[in-house]
Amino acid sequence: MPAAAQDPAPLAKLDPTSKYNVDVILDSAVAAGLPSRSILARALEGVAKHADNRRIVDACRKRLVSLRAAHAALGGVGPEELEAAASLLEAGAKPDQVEKFRVRQPGRSDLQAFTYWADFLARGVPKDEAFSAISKMWQDGADDVMFHSLWNNVQSDILQGLNPGTALQNRIRETPGRAPAAVKPPEGP
Repeated sequence: MPAAAQDPAPLAKLDPTSKYNVDVILDSAVAAGLPSRSILARALEGVAKHADNRRIVDACRKRLVSLRAAHAALGGVGPEELEAAASLLEAGAKPDQVEKFRVRQPGRSDLQAFTYWADFLARGVPKDEAFSAISKMWQDGADDVMFHSLWNNVQSDILQGLNPGTALQNRIRETPGRAPAAVKPPEGP
């Protein structure tokens, strides 16, 4: 059985003040219509790692702030996209950069774009270069397969010792743009 099933109250391992603070943070997220899953996950991870209670509360509070900023930047998106945007903000993206993805396109999710963008930042790709590449691809109509291909190629180059920024620049040049829109021929003779 999972450990959570064996321990009915995993947050009970926190001191009473810290547990209260985490509960308030979770309640604040729910009251604001924000997903609370990642906040709880942060608390449980801290408990499992025997982290200092204050650090656990701070990590939960930081996640709530990131979720609020992501919601302010994107508006009403699904919980997965909101979680990905919050992680992206925590990785170093700016709210105004995330806001560029606010315009929804039918049949497209920005989840993959955010996930790979955050990974690029974690791998040391300069922030502005990562934003520029991902936002250009998004505007050009890139789909999840294109984002994954770019990420896979950049990751491979970095693992081979190439500078992260250079790896992204090289690979973004190879990424095909969106196919031009079909031009309707003129009607008549």
